[in-house]
Parts: sequence; structure tokens; C-alpha cells
Amino acid sequence: MRIAVGGIHTECSTYSPVMMTVEDFRVLRAEDLLASDYFGFLAADGVLHLPLLHARAVPGGPVSRVAYEAFKTEFLDRLKAVLPVDGLYLAMHGAMNVEGMDDAEGDWIAAARSAVGPDCLVAASYDLHGNVSQKIIDQLDIFAAYRTAPHIDVRDTMVRAWSLLVDALSSGTRPGVAWAPVPVLWPGERTSTEDEPAKRLYKALFAIDQRDGVLDANLMIGYVWADEPRASACAVVTATDKRAALTAAEEIALSYWNARDDFVFGPVTGPLDAMLDMAANASTAPVILADSADNPTGGGVGDRADVLKALLARGFAGVLVAGITDPPAVAACFAAGKGATIALDVGATLDPSSSAVGIEAEVILLDDPGPDAERQAVINTAGITVVLAARRRPYHTIADFWRLGLDPKSVRLLVVKSGYLSPELAPIANPNLMALTDGVVNQDIEGLVSNRRARPTFPFDRNFDYAPRARLSARWQD
Repeated sequence: MRIAVGGIHTECSTYSPVMMTVEDFRVLRAEDLLASDYFGFLAADGVLHLPLLHARAVPGGPVSRVAYEAFKTEFLDRLKAVLPVDGLYLAMHGAMNVEGMDDAEGDWIAAARSAVGPDCLVAASYDLHGNVSQKIIDQLDIFAAYRTAPHIDVRDTMVRAWSLLVDALSSGTRPGVAWAPVPVLWPGERTSTEDEPAKRLYKALFAIDQRDGVLDANLMIGYVWADEPRASACAVVTATDKRAALTAAEEIALSYWNARDDFVFGPVTGPLDAMLDMAANASTAPVILADSADNPTGGGVGDRADVLKALLARGFAGVLVAGITDPPAVAACFAAGKGATIALDVGATLDPSSSAVGIEAEVILLDDPGPDAERQAVINTAGITVVLAARRRPYHTIADFWRLGLDPKSVRLLVVKSGYLSPELAPIANPNLMALTDGVVNQDIEGLVSNRRARPTFPFDRNFDYAPRARLSARWQD
């Protein structure tokens, strides 16, 4: 059996002014794809895996049309070169926005379907924060999405989608997909699967998987910071029995709708000043404060210095701020050298709506892994340690800190650009606070500009009725 493998994976806030380009993506091509840990599960008797192209980027603003078309063209060229194929596995995210397009994944997957033809089985894995459309569903035979947020089942989900594809090809069974849109859009910070009611809703999916005729049940939260028509929650079910699929999809959709008023923030949450008051009065450590609206893993720009400015105004010491994206400041630190004391304007180099903070700082450490875009600098100003990055990136793993000689457990207050904390930081938070800050992924959902979003959608609209109506993919209607 010949299975081609590829895809494109990123998440895009349409409120961000920072366009993503080719340089923002990590690209795996050909044999490098198969050799990567990310795709290390691709091994099965009787299967020849044909690696194409997989492009992945830290979430951000919309992807430039030039970058998207370049990746799509190369992907399709590589796909056409290995035809015919029995199956195609696409590792996607689902919340990519491309300038001038409403449904980038729909365009990508439809182009792939056109290339492989109607007899090929196509499977896709998605982030639960992806947005789905009828166009996407109509191209697919198999769909599987994450069931955890924070995402600790990425590999498991990829294996689910791929295994269903291998099993279908081996058995000759042709599964299909049904889905039911749900007009609800909450952010991930209010729908963590570690908190109720999401915890209960996602646990129920495992029981639905066991029903006769059902292979894989999914609840998609959707991506709220995309002002586009397809942005919505939905239920998606992969199955071998159409009636079972439709019934399950409507049941999942209704369960989410019925719980729509019950979603709240997991950590202690409030305005920045209130959260800093709590941090100042805490007798435990490390307090971890999430700068939620500038979170790069949610599509934030990552260059805002609002929290640093507030900390300096309060004379707060014993703080580690990780990190702020500022290529000019990093370059200035490298030019001055370790141990130098220099004047810096920190922040606001990418997002013109924010403002910089003028400081005098000592350069503590310089990290130069090679490319200028990967450089980092650690500085100290008025008792506050700040990590500066030349490229937009999160600081969500312990290894991120150890690389820089920093210990997040040893500080009084750790500030990270995050929503809910990562699986590595959450266990050490004592306590975990989330600040409702300004930025392109802010938590004021009802206040988001909605020029192109489908309406009515909760919580933008509250007084309307809904009854789920599941639909089969076009491929499964015959």
C-alpha cells in the first residue's frame, strides 16, 4: 500500500498585523519528514510511506499568499510525482488564515483530493482549535482531532488518523465523515479539558468511539480569533455506519451547546493590576503570571512590553520575564557584548499598537545557535531578568530556561506569554495567575470585531435557538 504524507500546520489571528512568511515555517521535505521525531510513528507492515512536504509555524498573523502558494505548489508537485497512491495522510492544524482566502485548509485539502482522485482514501489530523467547513469535510474519509488542551495528545491523535487509514486500506472498508456545526466560539482558555465542563465532554468521546459503526468521535472548539465565516465549533465523526455517525455528531454538538454558559477560566484571572497585587502579596513561589493576550502559541505577536512596564513601575524585584520578541534589542545586546550595560527600548517592534519601554540593562547572557533569527539575550534591569528573542516564540518548556542558565522554579514571579499554562509549567505554578492583557488574542471575546463571522454565534449573540443538524460528507452521500 502506498500512503503519501504531508500537510501544513499553523494558527492565525486575523487581528494580528504581522504577516507570516516562508521564513516563519519549519519545513520537512522528503526523507527528512520520515526521519523526524514528529512523524516517527510511520511504520507498518505492507505500507510504503511516501513523504511529501510538511510546513509548520508558531501561530501568528495571516500567512502571506505568496508563502502559502509556494508551499501548496511544492506539496502538489511532490504529490503528483508519487502517484498513484492508495492513501494520503495530512497532518494539519485547521486554523490557518491566508490573505485573500476564507478557507485555506479547504483549498489545500481540495487540491490534494483533486490530485489523488476519488478512489484514494484521505485522512487528516487536526488541532481541536481548528475551524472546519463543508468543503473540508467533503474531501475526507477520516478525521481525528486532539482531545486535550493543553495539547498532550498530539502524537496520539496523529496515530489515530494514520492508523484508521492503514486499517481501512488493509480491510477494504471505506469509512466516511459526518459533522454538525455548533454556533459557539469560546477561546481555549475557557475550554481547557482539565476543567469542567470540557473535561466531561471530552471524556464522553471515548465511549462514543466504542459504538457500533463509529470509529472516531471529535468535538472541535474552533478558533475564536479568526474573523472568517467558517469560524465555529463543531462535532466531527468518522464512522462506517452513516446513521450512527449522524446520531453521534448531533449528540456531541448538542452536549456542547447545552454547556455553552458553563465555560469559565481555569486559573485565577483578572486585570493585570489585580493579578500583580496578588503576586505581590503571595507567600508562595514561583507565582506564574500568564500575559494572555500576547501569547505566541495562540497567535499573539509576542512583542508587547506592557507587563514589564507595570513591573518596573511597581519596583517589583525577583522577577523573570520570558520573553519579549525584539530583534533590534537582541542585536543591540550582541553588539554590546556580555557584561555591558546599555540603554534599550524594549518591545513594540512588530505590533504598532503597543508601546516600547525605555530601560537601562546589563547583558547577562547571549545565546547564538547560528542564524540571527534564533538568537536570544538575557538582560537584567532594576532587579528584573528579561529574556529577549529575535524570533517570535514561546517559553513553555523547562528546557527553554535551562538553555539560558535560568531556573523558573527559583524566582519569586515568572511571567510568560501564555493562556493556560503548558504541561511543564503548570505543575510548578504556585499559584497560576492569568492577566487579561491587551493584544491580538485578548480574552474580551464579545468585544472582538466581527465583520465576517457567521451570525448568530454565541457569545457574540445570546438570544437565539439552535438544534444540531448533522451532515454527511459529499463522498459518503452515494
